[in-house]
Amino acid sequence: MCNEAFEKTPFADVCRTLRGIGYEGIEISPFTLAPDPVDITPAQRREYAEIMQSEGLTFVGLHWLMVSPKGLHVTTPDEALRDRSWQHIRNLIDLCADLGPDGVMIFGSPLQRSTTGGLTREQATRNYIDGLIAVAPQALDRGVTILVEALPKAQSDVILTLDEAAAIVHEIKNPAIQTMFDTHNAVDEVEAHTALLEKHFDVIKHVHVNEMDGRYPGTGDYDFGPLLKKLEALDYKGWVSLEVFDFKPSAQEIAESSFNYLKQHE
Repeated sequence: MCNEAFEKTPFADVCRTLRGIGYEGIEISPFTLAPDPVDITPAQRREYAEIMQSEGLTFVGLHWLMVSPKGLHVTTPDEALRDRSWQHIRNLIDLCADLGPDGVMIFGSPLQRSTTGGLTREQATRNYIDGLIAVAPQALDRGVTILVEALPKAQSDVILTLDEAAAIVHEIKNPAIQTMFDTHNAVDEVEAHTALLEKHFDVIKHVHVNEMDGRYPGTGDYDFGPLLKKLEALDYKGWVSLEVFDFKPSAQEIAESSFNYLKQHE
């Protein structure tokens, strides 16, 4: 589960709560640790890593990569701003590697990758791909995998389907650049979600579960059974991670109810 739903709860308490419920891994939204990842000292990074280990949790990776610092944009025609934005991604690669081995970085960030400055969708996508190509060697060297996340058209106009995300992975041809599947973000997909998993299984390295309206599993009508059974049939070895957008009624209730609900579909 991602720590974001716990908001200002001390990190050690979040880890203890999640492990107590039964979760085995934790995702981190980097802005919950500091507005800028470069401000997280080596000592603080070691402390966060030690807290996760001591509580029996595995560090899974980072998501919500570009909430802060404010004003960054990875596809803008403003070359100086684009360079600063991709440097932020480089900084996050180092943070991810410092927090634990084999971490993923889930690259959604709709506001910071959508078309801007008069660029076409194709031009913006090209800037995104070129940026990924540039940071991929560092990610590979540090054991971090960046996951291109497809987003629905209500959120962004750059990379709208898993087909598009997978095509980028195949174009770049670097094992540090892969993709993932998010139930909520697949609302515009025309193929069945289980079919998409099978079609792109070779490049799907992470799965997010949430209801189509962003609430936690069990509060809506999404049928998670076929999705989980398909992952099992495909012998999926990655993480199935809870990410919600609505933090009501509370992080504790979300974590407990989601865990119990999803366990019923194993």
